[in-house]
Amino acid sequence: MLPFDTIEEAATLLGRNLTVAETMWFKYSAKKSDYYLYCHNILFLFLIFSVVPLPLVFVEMMRSLGFDKYKIQPKVSLSLPEMFKCYKDVMRMFVLVVGPLQLVSYPSIKIIGIRTGLPLPSLWEIVAQLTVYFMIEDYTNYWIHRFLHGKWGYEKIHRVHHEYTAPIGFAAPYAHWLEVLILGIPSFLGPAIVPGHMITFWLWIALRQIEAIETHSGYDFPWTPTRFIPFYGGADYHDYHHYVGGQSQSNFASVFTYCDYIYGTDKGYRYHKKVLRKLKEGSKVDGAQNGGSYYYPTQDLKSE
Repeated sequence: MLPFDTIEEAATLLGRNLTVAETMWFKYSAKKSDYYLYCHNILFLFLIFSVVPLPLVFVEMMRSLGFDKYKIQPKVSLSLPEMFKCYKDVMRMFVLVVGPLQLVSYPSIKIIGIRTGLPLPSLWEIVAQLTVYFMIEDYTNYWIHRFLHGKWGYEKIHRVHHEYTAPIGFAAPYAHWLEVLILGIPSFLGPAIVPGHMITFWLWIALRQIEAIETHSGYDFPWTPTRFIPFYGGADYHDYHHYVGGQSQSNFASVFTYCDYIYGTDKGYRYHKKVLRKLKEGSKVDGAQNGGSYYYPTQDLKSE
């Protein structure tokens, strides 16, 4: 709730006129509590989990119209009921874990200093903070992910997420309830270290989940804007991790590739790509696809 009764009072205390964005924010948030604003994340997450993967569902259903060449594992196909079952499982977890977690975690947001008032952050400030959030989340998620691929972590927790060896968009948040809680830590660390405005926090939560859906899409589209982000992993990179499954000691990073490169956990993936290139060059891969997708010719490559 803003400590101003009118726009004129806000302008006087700021020492300048409000921008268009600040005026809109004032009109929307002035009489709303900070807790109510924070709980917007519940609605945002519901919409992201429900709507963002839908284009990928249509693509999966219309692969024969030319999308099949972008499918990373073209031999795998999921029916509409199978994808809807995944969505129902995600929504069950959303209702039982994600939503309640958002409701009770508000005190931590107040402690770290996420603000809702004026002035609004500049575009540069938002971009800088989001970049820091992604970097911090990626590094901490890398190590937690490696732990979850240990014998105990995988068998007790992480194997649920790997039920989809050829991931789909709806499967991005599909996980054991404890994994949902554990992986909330990396997402919280960035805002805790570099607290910003509630709008930046909303954007962070939304963009991180949209990115996860993209990397679990199962498709490697050449027009994806994230291709222009330095060291970005993407769907092709993460799909290999799911393909290898429980045996995987490769491609642990959630967003970027630098951690896997530095710590040597991308060797299996790089070897795999090298073998596929040689096979394609020698025309030994039957039915190999063009357009950025790659074909998994044998199970033997999993062991590398």
